[in-house]
Amino acid sequence: MIIIADGGSTKTNWCLLDDNHKKIYFNTEGYNPYFVDSDYIVNSLKKGLPNDLPLDKIQEVNYYGAGVHNDEKAKIVADAFRELFPNAKIEIGHDLLAAARALLGKEAGFAAILGTGTNTCIYDGDKITHNINSAAYILGDEGSGSYIGKKLLTDFVRGLMPEDVAKAFYDTYKLSEDEIMDNVYTKPLANRFCASFSKFVYDNNVNIEYTRKIVDDSFEAFFSNLVSKYPNYKEYTFNCIGSVGYNFRNVLEDKANQYGMQVGKILRSPIDDLVQFHIDRYTTSK
Repeated sequence: MIIIADGGSTKTNWCLLDDNHKKIYFNTEGYNPYFVDSDYIVNSLKKGLPNDLPLDKIQEVNYYGAGVHNDEKAKIVADAFRELFPNAKIEIGHDLLAAARALLGKEAGFAAILGTGTNTCIYDGDKITHNINSAAYILGDEGSGSYIGKKLLTDFVRGLMPEDVAKAFYDTYKLSEDEIMDNVYTKPLANRFCASFSKFVYDNNVNIEYTRKIVDDSFEAFFSNLVSKYPNYKEYTFNCIGSVGYNFRNVLEDKANQYGMQVGKILRSPIDDLVQFHIDRYTTSK
């Protein structure tokens, strides 16, 4: 039995694949090693994994995660998994590689993530060959849920949000300006906190013009500061994974077209296509 997992900063999608290629899916919270340590991951998974999951019988874990940018960060996740899956071979990869493999398989092209955070790359059908640093949620992550949420929260605490939207926002969350600032600057997982408000933008029907502009400006920054900086980017189709890209795909497709890119795949989650990638690879290697 093997496990394939795609981990974002907010949620991890898992698939247990048995020897007959039967798939069992489940979810846990996300584990970005920039914000959590090995002990946190272990304790969370002990509560979040299915009770009947035969941990000692798992032979291989293929985990792709947000924040796994170097060996030090990968080790945080790997150490947790070695404790939980004592007999498994542990493979830790970047969530961007998962996106590229799910979106493009073994074909070369452009792939992006637009979820809690942002990432982009050029992929040669085997590995990532060019990646512009997204600079994470404080300095960058244009187009992401955290970027959209930050703009919404900034407008609220500054009193710049239209009155009808501000009322709907307060009625929904009952958060004061001080509570917002406390969550952003003193509590853990501020990126996840900010990103959670992208749902309000998606659900809002009070002032669609206001929230549409937030999303449009966010994607404009994404294409201007990241996508268009790749050499010959117009030669590629635009392919994207993530809840933000999927939920706002009509705005995203318009923006891609404005920048001269044909749209390829826009998926909510890579897990189904990623599992198929591993099945194909396993079948080929036999």
